[in-house]
Amino acid sequence: MAFEQATLKVEKQAEFEQLKSAIARAFRPEKVETFLKLVQSKGLRVRDFDALLARRILEYVDKELNASKVKAQALYQALSLSDQAQMREFYLFQLEEVGQELRTRFQKIYRYY
Repeated sequence: MAFEQATLKVEKQAEFEQLKSAIARAFRPEKVETFLKLVQSKGLRVRDFDALLARRILEYVDKELNASKVKAQALYQALSLSDQAQMREFYLFQLEEVGQELRTRFQKIYRYY
């Protein structure tokens, strides 16, 4: 029997979708390297989602989010705890989908310690 993730209803759909779209755009092939370089230049670990939000990394990479004048951190904090957990899971999934070449090149920010 294969693993199947339980689906949880999103409570604040608009905020959730806006943040999810910004994350997806940051991980597009043409932008992901810029995203990783920015994380590296700020001295952050790429898996530290809260620090990335606090340092406004998504706003720097995603012009659409930046133009909306809404901060990614504000969107995230508006979500319920279960929505926040789903968002972190989506972010980490996107992070793991980055190609091996880039992951090797940016191995320092991918480390767990």
